[in-house]
Amino acid sequence: MTAKRKPKTFEEMVTELEGTIRAEEKAYFGERMVEEALNPNNVGELEHPDGAARLTDADEDTMQIQLNVVDGIITAIKFITEARGPTIAFGSVITELVKGKTVEEAAQIGEKDIVAVLGALPEDDPHTPELAVNTLRAALEDYQKKN
Repeated sequence: MTAKRKPKTFEEMVTELEGTIRAEEKAYFGERMVEEALNPNNVGELEHPDGAARLTDADEDTMQIQLNVVDGIITAIKFITEARGPTIAFGSVITELVKGKTVEEAAQIGEKDIVAVLGALPEDDPHTPELAVNTLRAALEDYQKKN
């Protein structure tokens, strides 16, 4: 006599589905990209930023970056985006890369630096770190105009 298997609860089905989706995301985007997208650093706004920029790219994704600078060193940086996972990951990584750097060093950070942290990006995915890099550079330019 075989025992009947108890049907899964709705919560169990949702948990199983979420696990499958996360595994597929990590296989496609890479583990670090998914982690940065789900748990981004430096999200929000600064009360009195020394430099700020808000840009929208051709895909209608928008990013805002604000930064504070003390003695030429970026001491605080925050970003906001309404975009999806990859753009969130790019914003998180670029803010981590520039924290503690001089304005000049931060201006040299490019797309390759972000990709070096996240790993290779999927070839068939249109998302690139360009919006994050351009927004950072615009925020740095805003800071330099004010000082």
